[in-house]
Amino acid sequence: MHEPPDYRTAPSSTMPLIVTTGPNIEGHRITAYLGVTRGIVVRSVSFGQGFVGAFKQLGGGNIEEYVQVCDTARQDAYRMMVTHAEAIGAHAIIGMRYDATEFSQGATEVLAYGTAVRIEAL
Repeated sequence: MHEPPDYRTAPSSTMPLIVTTGPNIEGHRITAYLGVTRGIVVRSVSFGQGFVGAFKQLGGGNIEEYVQVCDTARQDAYRMMVTHAEAIGAHAIIGMRYDATEFSQGATEVLAYGTAVRIEAL
């Protein structure tokens, strides 16, 4: 059986940060709540993606050019959130969520957020 990492003896930079949408982490006890951690990205489609996407809208269905922009924005926001959590000494993020808001026509804000915590193995 694989033993969970010992977060009491290793610095958080050497351990993988655990991220979950749930309120707890199986096999671990939360020892400190460090606060909200977040990553924010504002993205828009490039001229080429917008041009191709506009034509694909006429036919309906999935628009891969838009999917790529959305996926990249979520990945970037997630990475920023994890970097922020590591900077404040977190071992994990619980209650992780995404939110998106149209910032202006053609530009969308993507927010990844959760609660940064310190944990220890049970």
